Amino acid sequence: MPLWPVYTGTDEPHDGILKLPPPPPWRAFDGGPVLQAPTDDTADADSPDRTHRAATYRATEQTVQLVNAALYLRRPLLVTGPPGTGKSSLAYAVARELRLGPVLRWNITSRSTLHDGLYQYDPLSRLYAARQSLEGASDTGVENHLRLGPLGTALLPYARPRALLVDEIDKSDLDLPNDLLHVLEEGQYEIPELVRAARDTPVAQVMADGTDERVPVERGRVRCRAFPFVVLTSNGEREFPPAFLRRCVTLRLSQPDDGHLADIVRAHLGEPDEHARRLIDRFLSRVGGGDLATDQLLNAIYLARTSDLPAHSLDDLATHLMPYLGQDPQTDAF
Repeated sequence: MPLWPVYTGTDEPHDGILKLPPPPPWRAFDGGPVLQAPTDDTADADSPDRTHRAATYRATEQTVQLVNAALYLRRPLLVTGPPGTGKSSLAYAVARELRLGPVLRWNITSRSTLHDGLYQYDPLSRLYAARQSLEGASDTGVENHLRLGPLGTALLPYARPRALLVDEIDKSDLDLPNDLLHVLEEGQYEIPELVRAARDTPVAQVMADGTDERVPVERGRVRCRAFPFVVLTSNGEREFPPAFLRRCVTLRLSQPDDGHLADIVRAHLGEPDEHARRLIDRFLSRVGGGDLATDQLLNAIYLARTSDLPAHSLDDLATHLMPYLGQDPQTDAF
């Protein structure tokens, strides 16, 4: 039987993703050959900060509902909100709970293009290899000089979805959202270099993002099977085309309230003491005056607990640790 919610917002990994109902008919994909996705929730152990963020993320009820809507509908989740509200951490938390393997991450800049996210091909290294082949080298095939990007890897025909974080999409140029929309709508793309080589190499073994393992690509075409869990984050610095917004599930995060902040502190640092609660109150009292990030509060509480500074020095230190983002700390008084 289908299960709602699949993502519960708890920190206990499980296989609830296998209980998703079939996708809507207009979001069904049939790519192959079917690949087995990594499921180990410790696969990101080489990045302790990401592992910690995933295990300590505290989702609101609205977040749980909209994550499940995106999973059920096989749609990207556009997460907007001020800096420091946990937009990128959400992707790691969902991947950990649902055992979707390591998160594929694509950090967007003003120079990012769709091609960057799909794959990278190095013709110069192939040319060098061709010259070396005169001396016996055998790695002149196109597939030996091509690696799939995070988006390209997420769209491989995995039996269960991968998690893809497209971070700070509002930093992209004007064309990327629409270019990205087309690929995510169709759930597929082509690699022209492999299409041209398909006569000689109908199945190319190419490297995927984040690993040295190779995956098969038939005739240069990739089509997903389980649509990936895609999180696109935005700080709200730009407007997106209506067609792009229409095809996303939109989650707007706000600064956490008193109870939610206490839960976050408890998850990271244990039960808040009297000084921590005082810092929480001061943090909340300043939220309306500018952008503040939750990790600023966590930094202040951590130092208060691990230093032996007197109370007045701790208050002065907190002032410097929690300035409004984008302002000169010297002009931002508590």
